[in-house]
Amino acid sequence: MTAMTPAPTRTRPDLSYLLDHTSHVLRTRMAAALAEIGLTARMHCVLVHALEEERTQNQLAEIGDMDKTTMVVTVDALEKAGLAERRPSSTDRRARIIAVTKAGAKVAARSQEIVDGVHEEAIAAFPPEDREMFLRLITHLAAGHLSTPVPGPSPARRPRQRG
Repeated sequence: MTAMTPAPTRTRPDLSYLLDHTSHVLRTRMAAALAEIGLTARMHCVLVHALEEERTQNQLAEIGDMDKTTMVVTVDALEKAGLAERRPSSTDRRARIIAVTKAGAKVAARSQEIVDGVHEEAIAAFPPEDREMFLRLITHLAAGHLSTPVPGPSPARRPRQRG
């Protein structure tokens, strides 16, 4: 029988766990809220970013961190629901863009309200005087020190880019 070696003493909270857990819970809340209007977070992302400017399917896939298959399935679902359609680009005849329909624009406006509400509920856990500070700090991490993954021996799952 071997003697048990005691685990090292943790000197700081497990930041990886805290960020991963809260991100997971936020995603599940977002999924549930958007499902009430028949959307997924990916569908919301495509609609909102396609409304911002003329974008190809590949550009939208990059923004939403979706592989080609996932993007095709997402756009197919949006087309089936009458919320978006594939059209030729006005600037590149070889490219096809994702155009949001009038119905899609209405749904995108509603889904953005839902997304904003879920985010507001999340930061409402903080005292009012800490909310802006939290947003500044997390934005600072995301745009600064933790903006770029470090190459590793095996690829890690990347989070969705922007919602």
